Amino acid sequence: MSPYQLSAYAMALKAVGEIIQDYDSDKLFPAYGFGAKLPPEGRISHQFPLNNNDEDPNCAGIEGVLESYFQSLRTVQLYGPTYFAPVINQVARAAAKISDGSQYYVLLIITDGVISDMTQTKEAIVSASSLPMSIIIVGVGPAMFEAMEELDGDDVRVSSRGRYAERDIVQFVPFRDYVDRSGNHVLSMARLAKDVLAEIPEQLLSYMRTRDIQPRPPPPPNPSPTPAPEQP
Repeated sequence: MSPYQLSAYAMALKAVGEIIQDYDSDKLFPAYGFGAKLPPEGRISHQFPLNNNDEDPNCAGIEGVLESYFQSLRTVQLYGPTYFAPVINQVARAAAKISDGSQYYVLLIITDGVISDMTQTKEAIVSASSLPMSIIIVGVGPAMFEAMEELDGDDVRVSSRGRYAERDIVQFVPFRDYVDRSGNHVLSMARLAKDVLAEIPEQLLSYMRTRDIQPRPPPPPNPSPTPAPEQP
């Protein structure tokens, strides 16, 4: 954390979050950390609410997510190993309750690319591929990210124990590809958000089509008020 500029994690969260939040009606976002020792007893957790509220992990808007993220960084101790599956399964449990097309979940994971539970994560993705959800992974730092590319599934569909993902629900991009050497952060973050979100519309539509869920009819237009007759 620097008092002078946002970290790559915070920049990625802000760039993607500020666009995708406009598709959310209540602007409340559950936000979780993974891979840390939590105070006071130092329990290692791979799925803890950033706002430290187990009952209500929601943050108000992306600014609220950032605020909780910064607060959490000051209180927890970052700690390995890095497990993705718990937080993917957490979102999948919520998505599994919705089958009428009224909600669609997007999980944004920001990571340095290290993953210690690749087998369990692939299984979680395969199971989640039949649910109304997508996963965006932004890789931060200098790692090679081969594991993240594998999870993306653009070239080879993700599989686990002989089961293939029903559809491609993961989009991965490395943050370093969007750092503008000229220092134009606004432009480079706009490109990042565009590429990260590029596959979401088709992923959403593919889910709706396979379940034959039709769009709701548009609400009827408000009739023009009839002027009251003038009194003589």
